[in-house]
Amino acid sequence: MQLPNLPIKYIVSDMDGTLLDNEHQVSALFFELFAQLKEHGIGFIAASGRQYNSMYEKLAPIAQDVIFIAENGAMTMYKDELLHQCPLQIKDVSRIIDKVQHQEYIHSVLCCNGTALTTSISERFLTYLGEFYIGHEQVKSYRDLSHTVLKIALHHKGNAEQEIYPLVKSLEDYYKVKVSGNHWVDISHVNAHKGFALHKLLKDKGVHPEEIMVFGDFNNDIEMLELTPWSYAMGNAHPNVIKAANFQTLSNEEHGVEHILLQLLQQLEQ
Repeated sequence: MQLPNLPIKYIVSDMDGTLLDNEHQVSALFFELFAQLKEHGIGFIAASGRQYNSMYEKLAPIAQDVIFIAENGAMTMYKDELLHQCPLQIKDVSRIIDKVQHQEYIHSVLCCNGTALTTSISERFLTYLGEFYIGHEQVKSYRDLSHTVLKIALHHKGNAEQEIYPLVKSLEDYYKVKVSGNHWVDISHVNAHKGFALHKLLKDKGVHPEEIMVFGDFNNDIEMLELTPWSYAMGNAHPNVIKAANFQTLSNEEHGVEHILLQLLQQLEQ
């Protein structure tokens, strides 16, 4: 596995299917490696389709030292300070929801600043939603919204790429439409994606793309993987991601991110 031969300033990682195992947990090994990376002056950026609060909880022991790109790039946070936000307009919500509102097996979620709203009445789905959205509310309708909507997440218990994406594909001319997981399609502002948010963050910090390493597993990771030559697809990655990345590591269950970071640290300590 080839590693960077110049100083690395940031490690960037997706969460579900990448840093998290299949039980949605971060390994104890990662927290140990984070401390070692910090000693070498290397920062960590978590980039996920998850809500900021959910990401923060998963990385709670180190959260104050992590930069969070949340909601697929619609929001960037550091030390509870908002660095960047790219929301949808209220008129966009109706346009998007109209595409799926009569589909019985598709659940919609309005991902807002600090909460998530859903009209779903399925107790099973609401329980499942709690894993990704710590703060979520059940509402009767999406009319008269007072929240800032960062993205709209659509869920199907089957294959989202087959069951949801064809219904919303026509929206790609106006929005960023991403199959973000096996069961999810995310729709957001055209500039609200991980690649745009990461590029802006690096530019603001004066960091070159060659000075970061990026890890991902699904289609919503492609733009950020394409930013740097040091891009790593997980062993469990979608074929599109494997094609986009320059390297491949082990699966999330085999701790593929940690596998590469261990090699990086060994190289740094030689």
